[in-house]
Amino acid sequence: MTFPAAVDVRTAAASPLVPHAPLHAAIANELRRVRERVEALAETLVEDAYFVERYVEHLQAFDMIVQSTEENAAVLERLAQGADLHAAIAPVRLGCVQERLWVAVAGVSPAPVVAAAGGGAA
Repeated sequence: MTFPAAVDVRTAAASPLVPHAPLHAAIANELRRVRERVEALAETLVEDAYFVERYVEHLQAFDMIVQSTEENAAVLERLAQGADLHAAIAPVRLGCVQERLWVAVAGVSPAPVVAAAGGGAA
């Protein structure tokens, strides 16, 4: 799975249209650092055959955490680039994440459009 590189918060300059762009970009970067650490931890754990055999169902949670973290980072990155709420949330592929984001902005956004693929609980 390939993810975007970190956003340069220096180029995500605040403007009247996107006053919190540097903060959104910085939080997106922080989320991606968390994702990288979780991925590294998961890689270490799957090297242990006993652990994998005993906790295979639990290891799937690492993948969901990684995907959810990346989706949220991408939303923040789109907001930092000036996207409106719909344009920032609509591309989210994990249905459960997209749905929670629509619920969070319920008074601001159109009716939730839940992605067909990746609707698992995260």
